Amino acid sequence: MFKTRTRHPFRPRASDIIQRLFADFRDYEAVGDNLIMGEGHLGQRQVYVVAQQKPKPEQFNGPEAMKRLNWGMLNADEHAQVLGLLRRLKQTGPHQEALLFSVVDTFGADISMYSALRLQAFFIAHLIRAYLTAPIRTVSLVLGEGGSGGALALQVADRRATVEDALYATAPPESLAAIIFRDAGRIEDALSISKSTAKDLKHFGVVDATIPQTKKVADPDGLARNIEAWLDKTSRELFRRNLDKLMAQRFELADALGVMRRGRFYELKRFIERPLKTLQKAPPDIKLIEAPSGAIHVDDYYGDGTVLTPGQACIRCADVHTGDNGPGCEAIIPLDEYLRNHQRCPQCGARHVLDASGWIHALTDPGTFHELFRNMNVHDLLNEEDIHSYYRDFLDKQKKRTGFTESLVTAQASVMGYSCVLAISEFAFAGGSMGVVFGEKFRLAVEYALRKGWPLVSVCCSGGARLYEGIVALMQMYKTVAAIERLKQAGLPFISILGDPSTGGAIASYAALGDVCLAEPGAMVIFTGPRVMKARGFQVQEDAVRSDSLVELSARCWDEPDYFGDIRGIQEVVPRHLMRREVAKYLELFARTRRGAPKQRQAWRPYLRRLANERLVGALPDDES
Repeated sequence: MFKTRTRHPFRPRASDIIQRLFADFRDYEAVGDNLIMGEGHLGQRQVYVVAQQKPKPEQFNGPEAMKRLNWGMLNADEHAQVLGLLRRLKQTGPHQEALLFSVVDTFGADISMYSALRLQAFFIAHLIRAYLTAPIRTVSLVLGEGGSGGALALQVADRRATVEDALYATAPPESLAAIIFRDAGRIEDALSISKSTAKDLKHFGVVDATIPQTKKVADPDGLARNIEAWLDKTSRELFRRNLDKLMAQRFELADALGVMRRGRFYELKRFIERPLKTLQKAPPDIKLIEAPSGAIHVDDYYGDGTVLTPGQACIRCADVHTGDNGPGCEAIIPLDEYLRNHQRCPQCGARHVLDASGWIHALTDPGTFHELFRNMNVHDLLNEEDIHSYYRDFLDKQKKRTGFTESLVTAQASVMGYSCVLAISEFAFAGGSMGVVFGEKFRLAVEYALRKGWPLVSVCCSGGARLYEGIVALMQMYKTVAAIERLKQAGLPFISILGDPSTGGAIASYAALGDVCLAEPGAMVIFTGPRVMKARGFQVQEDAVRSDSLVELSARCWDEPDYFGDIRGIQEVVPRHLMRREVAKYLELFARTRRGAPKQRQAWRPYLRRLANERLVGALPDDES
């Protein structure tokens, strides 16, 4: 089906369906080859249309067209136009008598340097948020292929459907096979893991309807009739419902994504917490060396006459995986000193990717860290039949690499005396990848911040969505964005720290929505990593997508509001050893200027009542209830 139908060269494209659905379609003439925007009427209803357009065979009409790498992938310019339309709808809404119809058909978002240097990841995050809060009834359709966050940027809607032979995946199956199996030819195995068929999408709540395909793939008239029948039925059902309730249900859908095993035991278990006993230890991929018997001088390497005691654990800087500042020097450094220096060489400045324990040490006041929701695991959320053997083996290996149990660590702590809730990526566990546990723990951390009335501080250090979980992992982008939107509506601040690296679904969702976005020096901040870009034939300017360059580019956001909207990029680049003080500066500003707190608490009461009805708050200790 994938080879002969989903990627059939003459499969109907978005423009084929739109011209058959809307006889009076008025094209907005969007700039770019991959975006269609306009409006028409479905009966008497006004319909705004946003569609991704894959190329048609006749467009491959010469050598230059054949060489083009980003056909069908919306770039930052095209995303900016969609964001502009949603911004106008919000300013002129609510739209009680209109409908917004989105058509998804793309391999993913454009991953070229052109888009990367225009904050592509930030656009995806803000588009998800804009669709989530759009004051208009919305429907979306996966027409042919949906890939990655580039598809999710347009897929959030009140009603969601897929054509029965369409595909919607976290990554194209060739890429997934190459990453997981190191063999791009194992497409069938990759498709089974990606859970991307219409049946899978409906099972996980990604879509709520499947549209029959015609017997012949290249039959735009037949497919358009099927889509029109679904669209007409769905729009009539939507217009019988209150718009405010529909908008609230978008958040409820986000809460449920990836949680397949809800029940009383789950609700109680997530509050049983076990404090972490030790934080600081060597990251798993740092090679340790020990001083031989008898004290030794290390003048030749260390340069200051330091004496290593027998048996003392040390590292050699050159053996450490560093960021953008070279392979490291030959200095031998006592391990405890290296950890105190936030895993950065005191001689040459080369640094290791900082794990969760390192970030906790860098940010929190001693003795104030208390981990939340520590015991949650994938078996609590997904049905056993949804966890394949490849994934079980992978998880077993990751659990041996760190003292934390998942790729997100949530906690309450204080930063220079100011209380806050933390959500910190654990890069040592599966590269900090976003899976169902990551998304659910993040949601619960926001819920905890709402109850306490505390700010949220997150540290993003992630490679993106967890491919082993398939489409359900991609949906955690939607879930975390919805959680942040709740926090913003309650008037609580969100400080987002971008560590090295901040890539994939993490930077294209919650991490890009900080009221303040800080980054460590040299942090890679990009939607698709350079290795994948090179593998797909794109040119890479790695220095340009490091935080030191992006903070300068972010100044454009203020100068071009029509293009960037509310996107602000990175505000400051802060070294690790100064990060606690910098975060405390913003926490203090919030504490000093906080007004109307009783009114804010009143605004949370309907949400708390809903939680109580679900027996969430009732499971808390008395002082928390």
